[in-house]
Amino acid sequence: MDDAGMQLCFVGDSFVAGIGDETALGWTGRLAVRTSAAGNPITAYNLGIRRNTSANILARCRGEVDARRSADRQTLIVLSMGVNDTTLVDGRVRVPLEDSCTNLEQLLDLFAGDPVLVVGPPAVADDAQNVQIRELTERYQSLCRGRGIPFVPVFHALEVDPVWRRQVLEGDGAHPRSEGYAALYELVAPVWDRWLDVQRGPGAVAPGPTSTR
Repeated sequence: MDDAGMQLCFVGDSFVAGIGDETALGWTGRLAVRTSAAGNPITAYNLGIRRNTSANILARCRGEVDARRSADRQTLIVLSMGVNDTTLVDGRVRVPLEDSCTNLEQLLDLFAGDPVLVVGPPAVADDAQNVQIRELTERYQSLCRGRGIPFVPVFHALEVDPVWRRQVLEGDGAHPRSEGYAALYELVAPVWDRWLDVQRGPGAVAPGPTSTR
């Protein structure tokens, strides 16, 4: 692929949007900066919406991605969601586990003609909700593995990451500030590099070190 023609759509929820990050980069912006700084210019569209569940994302994403497609370049898709599915409303999760898995399957079917990377949901401050997020992570990972789709399981590392935990607790119980997003970014970056290398083919320019803390 021609590096100048690479474009990406980051599709998901508030973590994709980078809510809480005072630098307004989040983990997706850091990935875009990382790739451009390595001499691989990209066009990156952030399609994250706060409080979106997997059902909300499935309902809207086809039109949003199609509106950004170009006949001159391939579109790559990064999907990330799940925390809002596990949020309780009137004592019930917003999206049951099986429905969350079905929604991801339908999203992968929807973008079957595009290169796709899936980033799992992160941990939050609520231990009971984390039990649900952990199970969803495992199901998402198994589903992606069965389809040969790269998946980044960020939950387990972030659940015990002292920076992430502190910043989430100091914030709204879900979203960190910039250092927390940098921790998430560092988990995604190695898989991101390998994924983009496959899309670019031989001779790709490798990015430098992952740390932005």
